[in-house]
Amino acid sequence: MSRSDAGAEGGGDADQVPSIARRVVSPFVDRSVAERLLISVAAILLSIVVGFVIVLVSGRIAQCSTAAWTMPLTGIGFCYDPVEVYLVLFNGALGYPFAVGEPGLFNPNWTPFNLSLGLTLSETTLLIFTGLSVAVAFRAGLFNIGTQGQLVVGALATALTVLAAAPFLPEGPVAGVVLIVVGTLAGAVGGGFWGAIPGALKAYADANEVITTIMLNFIAANIAYVLVLEVFRAEGSSVVATQYVPEHAQYLPWVFPESSDFALLALLVGLGFIVGLYYLVEHTSFGYDLRTSGVQAAAAEYGGVNAKATTVRAMTLSGAIGGVGGSVWVLMSEGRWMASVPALGFDGITVSILAGNNPLGVLPAAFLFGLLKGGALEIGFRTDVPTQLVGVLRGLIILFVAMPEFFRMAGRYVGVGSTGPGGPGGSASTSEGTDDEETAVGGGEADA
Repeated sequence: MSRSDAGAEGGGDADQVPSIARRVVSPFVDRSVAERLLISVAAILLSIVVGFVIVLVSGRIAQCSTAAWTMPLTGIGFCYDPVEVYLVLFNGALGYPFAVGEPGLFNPNWTPFNLSLGLTLSETTLLIFTGLSVAVAFRAGLFNIGTQGQLVVGALATALTVLAAAPFLPEGPVAGVVLIVVGTLAGAVGGGFWGAIPGALKAYADANEVITTIMLNFIAANIAYVLVLEVFRAEGSSVVATQYVPEHAQYLPWVFPESSDFALLALLVGLGFIVGLYYLVEHTSFGYDLRTSGVQAAAAEYGGVNAKATTVRAMTLSGAIGGVGGSVWVLMSEGRWMASVPALGFDGITVSILAGNNPLGVLPAAFLFGLLKGGALEIGFRTDVPTQLVGVLRGLIILFVAMPEFFRMAGRYVGVGSTGPGGPGGSASTSEGTDDEETAVGGGEADA
């Protein structure tokens, strides 16, 4: 055998690995919306099955006087009832609309305006803004891990602005609308400024945005803490917090219980942001610049896109939306700025990934996350299952639902799918692919 033949044979063996990878990944890459939805539902069911087993194993290890669930046929008892856990997780987060164990399927006394559903929708509303914030940056090819810090800055800017402006306006509904609008704008400006910092560092100093945004999270949290502790702390407050903003300057719950911290108007604002951001990203020249920079920065620059300016704008917009999320947290949930800001920004990363970085997908992803969080509270109240185990179940569901997106992204790297270099939309050679890409980008810029 000649050396060239041996090399060819060795190359053939090496090519088998990418070939196998393509065959494994390809069924998950090019899917229609219906197929992706079916995969997501199947992923949820699979995660429930795996979680069922984990609950059983945990219940077998735990010690209890009486078994909460007995396995049919075997008679083996378990301390935790996995059926009850999942019923409480999903049914409880909605306020128990289903009458489990009763003759009828639906609970006749159920009303959608209940406390449990209000808590779920409150979490959903806040995650809409943080999910959109992360999605904007991801579409531009930027990893904004700093939405938490942008939310903190936006929330503080909102609280201080509303408190400063309230004395100059007579109390009433008109003044309330003005204060909400002004406070929201202040939150957007604060969050946008905090997002522009890592954007500028990335564009003009080639600083890794992952590192800078993570560090800015800590900086934002500590600066805000010191400012409130030393300057803006409410007199007589036992915690580090500002004064409460006037009640007429808050999102009022209306039909939902006040203790749910949910206002339907805030959710409608979030839906407006979803529609507006989708139009901005998909149907404007700025959105075109954003998307092409995220897909192929070099080709985008060849087509006339200012990559550095787009980077700064994308991070500024991302931070502004995160700041609006902080505004909604202050004006809907807390009524003031507090040092104990929940990790909404980090949860927004998960929401964006579940949504495939698509603004329209943020709503169902945020609702799923809100459902899991609301159900986790119900499990803690109504069962003896440890909160740590509830966190495992939540993580399993999110992990399995995110797997189709994982396969889609992995497929791009192994050359599978319409967008991959080896897929139907790929090119036969690198040079041809570059020419096609540059032509497409240039033509898209002209249309935009």
